[in-house]
Amino acid sequence: MSTTQHTLVPVYDHRTGTGPTLVFLHYWGGSARTWDLVVDRLPGRAVAAVDFRGWGRSRALPGPYTLGRFADDTLAVLADAGITDYVLVGHSMGGKVAQLVAATRPAGLRAIVLVGSGPAKPAARVTPEYREALSHAYDSAESVAGARDHVLTATELPAALKARIVTDSRNVTDAARIEWPLRGIAQDITEHTRRIDVPALVVAGEHDQVEPAGVLRDNLVPYLARADFVVVPRTGHLIPLEAPADLADAVTAFATAV
Repeated sequence: MSTTQHTLVPVYDHRTGTGPTLVFLHYWGGSARTWDLVVDRLPGRAVAAVDFRGWGRSRALPGPYTLGRFADDTLAVLADAGITDYVLVGHSMGGKVAQLVAATRPAGLRAIVLVGSGPAKPAARVTPEYREALSHAYDSAESVAGARDHVLTATELPAALKARIVTDSRNVTDAARIEWPLRGIAQDITEHTRRIDVPALVVAGEHDQVEPAGVLRDNLVPYLARADFVVVPRTGHLIPLEAPADLADAVTAFATAV
């Protein structure tokens, strides 16, 4: 796995192998390494994973930190890495970014996998009050731990993973940290999602409190022209960390079929 860091392109990890390349986009609070447990279960597979602008190793990149900018950055990473045959795999905020990228119908895109994704149409509960409260979820290590244990997960994670979640959620610029809860989460992208013309797999966690299966079924799936829907049992929102084997199997089966 090689890591590339250029001045204007977000930092990303890239491993060559059999294709199409699986391009992983992380959640609000995550980083490229959120996907490590999934990638480790894909030996020989071509993969790439991005640290979004303002997050992790891309923290020094200037804003704006909008979903549109993240989508442009994703296309820039693909060009920089020479990836021309790929499947986008986006988690939560990364899923919403994946929808925006796919809506441009870029050459080489075979399919998208949306894991606990931000839906195309914001859920009714995403009120101004909800967004304001959410914007403070990562204010401190203690608040991150509380969100992790009581909202983000439905299973007990190893101590090392729990610590990684705290570190990644705090390794962000202030502007990037608040952009998603105050604006991105409420952005209606239904007209973009309707333009996606490749197969999609929507993956929900059975006990996801952030993007419940019912919300994804009602506010995302209907806007996708060709979508399969699967629920991973016993998991919360952090499916790549809670059920990496199940997710790797689902992604592999789907990517092989497209």
